[in-house]
Amino acid sequence: MKELTRPVRLAPGARVAVVATSGPVPEERLQAGLDVLRGWDLDPVAGPHVLDRHGEFGYLAGTDADRAADLQNAWCDPSVDAVLCARGGYGAQRMADLLDWEAMRAAGPKVFVGFSDLTVLHEAFATRLGLATLHGPMAAGIDFVKNERAQTHLRATLFAPETVRTLASGGGALVPGRARGVTLGGCLSLLAAELGTPHARPSARGGLLCLEDVGEEPYAVDRCLTQLLRAGWLEGVRGVLLGSWERCGPYERLRPLLADRLGALGVPVVEEFGFGHCDGALTVPFGVAAELDAAAGTLTLDEPALR
Repeated sequence: MKELTRPVRLAPGARVAVVATSGPVPEERLQAGLDVLRGWDLDPVAGPHVLDRHGEFGYLAGTDADRAADLQNAWCDPSVDAVLCARGGYGAQRMADLLDWEAMRAAGPKVFVGFSDLTVLHEAFATRLGLATLHGPMAAGIDFVKNERAQTHLRATLFAPETVRTLASGGGALVPGRARGVTLGGCLSLLAAELGTPHARPSARGGLLCLEDVGEEPYAVDRCLTQLLRAGWLEGVRGVLLGSWERCGPYERLRPLLADRLGALGVPVVEEFGFGHCDGALTVPFGVAAELDAAAGTLTLDEPALR
């Protein structure tokens, strides 16, 4: 697995586009998120369809075509320096193949931030554009709007990434050891759903795989991990970082399952790393070379997440 192209860091006055690629966005939270971005001396602009709701499927923020158009237009706008997703939910899978990836490649690299359902787009940016991305809080998310730790870590990553080259989680080793590789990952159920789709990553070989999820019962977590194992997708992975498992049942029930499914890989596994659907979530760059120390609960990047 190769390192990916790192976008340029942001500077005061940078224009950032906020788009809805998945679920419907609460207007009050969007406005609060835009205010946070303005407080960082950024120039946020919301996509034309960011507050849309699909007329038939209430779990979607407008039509697939409109969501895709907002993302593509923002990405291809030379005045936009970064694209932040408004929230997750569901819907990125439905619009990923509606994007003109050749046009987006021609537009050049820029910062992309999101998590959860946006796992689909993290994978697409990696495989279709060769671009490093940021798995971090979304502009209309509760964590972004209200949690100082989440805000502070994302802000540092965007403006001064050299100050957050080591991510210290406070978590511990499910399987001890140290490993080097290139970061990737996201929401477990979305990674499992990507198997067999066009342009899907063939495997996590050579990677430090970040996994988390929300609202999945332990049997469903088992099913997704087993699917990745049976498909050979986890062969050659160098290490695993486990984030939050919000509403996935008591962690004391989930922990033996994670050990059972991942322990046989023979690689370091760190748990409770503090990214994903949790308070104060860390921003984790994907597509960069790093070293994992499971016992210390640290991930140290070879270079800053952004240039």
